[in-house]
Amino acid sequence: MRRDYGDVTSEYLALRTGRGYVSEFSELVWVTGKDTVTFLDGQVSQDVAAMDPGETARSFLLEPRGKLFALLWLLRGEERVGLVVGPGRAAGVVEHLDRFRFRVDVELAIDQRRIVEVWGSDLAELAGRTGLEDGSGWEERDGLMVAALRGNPLHRLVLAGSGDRDLDELGLRPAGRIAADAVRIEAGEPVMGVDVDEATIPQESGLVAESVSFTKGCFVGQELVARIDSRGRVNRRLVGITMTENVLPPPGSEVVADEATVGTVSTVGESLTVGAPVALAMLRREVEDGDTVAVRWDSGSVQGRVHALPLDDLSGISHSSYKQDRD
Repeated sequence: MRRDYGDVTSEYLALRTGRGYVSEFSELVWVTGKDTVTFLDGQVSQDVAAMDPGETARSFLLEPRGKLFALLWLLRGEERVGLVVGPGRAAGVVEHLDRFRFRVDVELAIDQRRIVEVWGSDLAELAGRTGLEDGSGWEERDGLMVAALRGNPLHRLVLAGSGDRDLDELGLRPAGRIAADAVRIEAGEPVMGVDVDEATIPQESGLVAESVSFTKGCFVGQELVARIDSRGRVNRRLVGITMTENVLPPPGSEVVADEATVGTVSTVGESLTVGAPVALAMLRREVEDGDTVAVRWDSGSVQGRVHALPLDDLSGISHSSYKQDRD
């Protein structure tokens, strides 16, 4: 993803208000054939059979031992299902699923069309203008696929097959990675391979409630997820950190509490909504919301405060030294 388009503040505001789009943030895999739904129900954590055609939902694709392989959004069709995955993940997802494709009428293919995402807190009006009349679900018409992914609080509208003229006519402007990182930190939206990875237990991501069905049949990796849900808890969790000074630590910085390393910062940004530099970090469970931590790297350090995700309800928090530095 491009770093910026010359005006990070305007790009950030466009993404917050549903008037900005990002490129290279997602890829799309299609699973097709008469056995698609039953095949995927044995592979992903969401109950695909219980979804209506045209519906979208979050899901996980897990390793056999129950740790994350991919974060997904499912686009349920009749005899095909789309899998919206993170950047650079489509080929791996196809290879992973292909290992389990025995004696089933299922084909796997990566969508080669240009894919962009529009972000915002309310995209219903824009979705209607692209063909999704009720502002939810997904459909494909005249070579353009539109899917509404309704997260909390970040809603995403995925467009596959749109050109620059289409985006201009919708009044959309491009946004780069700097603005996108700030917005998704606020929303607590992790990226696979950055904020979570193949060592992550699903419950550590904070997305289990939206992504896992505990009433469907068996699926790959189910045992670990179900055991933790019924009997235990994880030792880490994905949290937000707001810095108390106008300092952006580099990704990979250590997070220290009571002189013990308790985690690592993964994504860092500057939030205009929260009014402070912010970060996503995977921290040990003993660090509680509201705790003060030190974020340290080779050439510096800064204090931060730990918060549950999302961070949107922290707008207007007081960080006096940060505001003074900005003035």
